[in-house]
Amino acid sequence: MRKVKPTKIDVLLESKKGELYLIDIKTAKPNVGGFKEFKRTLLEWAAATLAANPKVEVNTLIAIPYNPYEPKPYNRWTIRGMLDLKNELKVAQEFWDFLGGEGAYQDLLDCFERIGIELRPEIDKYFEKFKR
Repeated sequence: MRKVKPTKIDVLLESKKGELYLIDIKTAKPNVGGFKEFKRTLLEWAAATLAANPKVEVNTLIAIPYNPYEPKPYNRWTIRGMLDLKNELKVAQEFWDFLGGEGAYQDLLDCFERIGIELRPEIDKYFEKFKR
């Protein structure tokens, strides 16, 4: 057995059935070279978890909190071939609804919109100093 010191997991969830979900949160437009390292990280997490408990069911995911291409599907060329897109990638609505249940993503967007409207004068005032 080789000892490794994996990076910290961004989000670790355990289902009611005891399944583990190890989630790595990434920016919306990661670099092409990054996906090889992302996959390595997921594999190290799974290996370390299974070494400690070989009977646990482990799921690893890359999560991208928002889709900069919306309303079009997320289609970053850098992910092709590196990830099992159906099982290892959750983007925007799929990610937030996975965490909070159906409708969580829309609730989150609604919160941002309400706060944005409420704080608009304060936000505009802050950014005024950068217009010089």
